[in-house]
Amino acid sequence: MTTQFAYRSSKTIGLTDAYPTYAPAKGFSQPTGNLRCCAYGPSGKLFAWATPTAVEIIETGTGSHVRTLEVNNCLEIGFSPNGTYIVTWERFVKLDNGEGSKNLKVWTVSTGEQTCSFTQKSQTGWNLQYTADETLCARVVTNEIQFFEPQGMAAGPVHRLRQEGVADFALSPGRSRAVAVFIPERKGAPAAVRVFNIPTFGQAVSQKTFFKADKVQLKWNALGTSLLCMTSTDVDKTNKSYYGENNLYLLGVAGSFDCRVTLDKEGPIHDVNWSPDSKEFAVIYGFMPAKTTMFDARASVVHTLPSAPRNTILFSPNSRLVIIAGFGNLQGEMDIYERKGMIRVATINASNASHCEWAPDSRHILTATTSPRLRVDNGIKIYHYRGTLVYCEDHHELFYATMRPQACDEFPARTSSPGPEPHASVAGVQNKPARISAGAYRPPHARGRPETTSTRHYFRDAEDGTPADGAGDTAARAMPPGLEPPGLTAAQPAASEPLSKNALKNKKKREAKKAQEGELVAGRHHAEGLSSTASPAARNPAAAATTAASEVTPLGGESTPVDRKLRNLTKKLRAIEDLRMRQASGEKLEQTQLSKIATYDEVVRELRTLSVEP
Repeated sequence: MTTQFAYRSSKTIGLTDAYPTYAPAKGFSQPTGNLRCCAYGPSGKLFAWATPTAVEIIETGTGSHVRTLEVNNCLEIGFSPNGTYIVTWERFVKLDNGEGSKNLKVWTVSTGEQTCSFTQKSQTGWNLQYTADETLCARVVTNEIQFFEPQGMAAGPVHRLRQEGVADFALSPGRSRAVAVFIPERKGAPAAVRVFNIPTFGQAVSQKTFFKADKVQLKWNALGTSLLCMTSTDVDKTNKSYYGENNLYLLGVAGSFDCRVTLDKEGPIHDVNWSPDSKEFAVIYGFMPAKTTMFDARASVVHTLPSAPRNTILFSPNSRLVIIAGFGNLQGEMDIYERKGMIRVATINASNASHCEWAPDSRHILTATTSPRLRVDNGIKIYHYRGTLVYCEDHHELFYATMRPQACDEFPARTSSPGPEPHASVAGVQNKPARISAGAYRPPHARGRPETTSTRHYFRDAEDGTPADGAGDTAARAMPPGLEPPGLTAAQPAASEPLSKNALKNKKKREAKKAQEGELVAGRHHAEGLSSTASPAARNPAAAATTAASEVTPLGGESTPVDRKLRNLTKKLRAIEDLRMRQASGEKLEQTQLSKIATYDEVVRELRTLSVEP
């Protein structure tokens, strides 16, 4: 059975047959021009793309044209589960009569007729949600969720679920028809997730209330029997995370089980995903390096992996393999594990990848570097799960790439085997092995020097929470400026590095200032006839006056006119001495500042007089 992938670049849209042929899809004529979006149907039988004036639909197997829909400026395309209906979304505009445009439209694929249209302002959550058998579809409006029969949508909703403040919902994918709704915090009431059977909305079969929930991700398992709710806040009030605060809850549809999933490492939840067989789910959580834990359907820990810089988890369609990867601002390393026993099969370095997904055969992995996430090295790469790069396709500017959906049972189970021979496109492309980290990042100015606490990164051990690599050693911590590290003596000064130009200039200024202070003190002693037998007050009038000013008035006492004058003169004397030091360092002073320096002797005499008065 041949797999297939689609891509959209700045100039064209293409379909390529993947393993084992790796050739353009037969019968498909590539469109060119300004192509806004494209999408496969969930069944993989249909493929559609939008031009500025229409939406084109083809069959993926033969490439034959199915239908053209006259839709201007379509930005989003979606199919119903069986491909019976197609939904298009255009940007919302106000009409001349003041009403909003009907920018969400539903079409029947077989006839090309428009069955219904709605006003949908936001692009977030724009699409209708269908039950697996296409008997019902639903959309959220203010304070309620409306349910329609797809073949008669023009007649209006057949069911309404009224929930005050409802913000999001998710239909279950299984045979039992259920809907989960999210109501944010409102007027002091906690946020809530409630599960209802369709169409009996009188009593929720399961519900969970919680605070700290501005948004939620609702993730059903494939059977539709359990629901994961990942709540998040926009702001972390503890100031520990820039991305807000996350919590994870598990609800059973039967209502007999619900709990908060216990995560034993502090930090955000990076990713959570159900296994396709619905037997377990995996969570990557905590501050980097993050922790990965597998849970069973009752939220009991099954397996835990060592902490590593990872933020993405992807189960293979047959649930036999799992990818634990780090994309985005991480290095792009992918670890592939055998789910049974969590044995690592391979590690792939997919640096700069912005998209990753399993092929339907559960043996190949597609990665893509897309724009505008990155505007260089755009292209598609396909790896065998054993780590071999088997196909490579470069693009000048790639916007989108995805595998064609196909049923897992179309690909029979196979035993482990070496990867296939690489395609000719791989020739000359270096498949870089996963890079082993050389340690924490150090800025350029600190490279080649002994490591200090200013350049060392501290990570808390995921198991016992103790500082790692001697981070708790107080002797290695940074010392205050001017204080030598412990253990160094005068005979063994601390090792110094060559000073920069600015640091050297500041050092010379400090030395000149100290020398000038010494000269001023010596000159003052000589001019005033001070000797070693003179009183402390005579040797340093400003210091003596300051001491006197602090001793005359007790703390909390009422000051006298003499006390206030003494404090004013002390303040004036400090200012004069500061000006004299600036003058001695060569700074050019203004005339008012020179006049102030000339009053030095008079201020000193007044201070002495006030200091000796009873």
